[in-house]
Amino acid sequence: VQLQASGGGLVQAGGSLRLSCAASGRTLSSYAVAWFRQAPANEREFVAAISLSGGWTSYADSVKGRFTISRDNAKNTVYLQMNSLKPEDTAVYYCAANPTYTSNRYAEYMYWGQGTQVTVSS
Repeated sequence: VQLQASGGGLVQAGGSLRLSCAASGRTLSSYAVAWFRQAPANEREFVAAISLSGGWTSYADSVKGRFTISRDNAKNTVYLQMNSLKPEDTAVYYCAANPTYTSNRYAEYMYWGQGTQVTVSS
């Protein structure tokens, strides 16, 4: 499966963005999907994950209550709605897919999108 992340941009603190992760090659409903992010000089960190069916989700403590992950299998797309953005949310955001299970460990995802830059100004 090939993943394409989009929707990043520049936004003021307190603003919102919605990221999209579109799949091609295979149906995304066959994969658990997660979002990770990486800021300069930082390690890649887990943001959110959603199960194959969409019935189970998981979030990093730093984004809980502000970000929402969802999926539309008919559109072969997973979304990350980001509200109340903070400057510390600035990073390149990546979506990733696992054909079997959901995890918060980036090493357990074998398919990755190219990343989309999110910049939050104070």
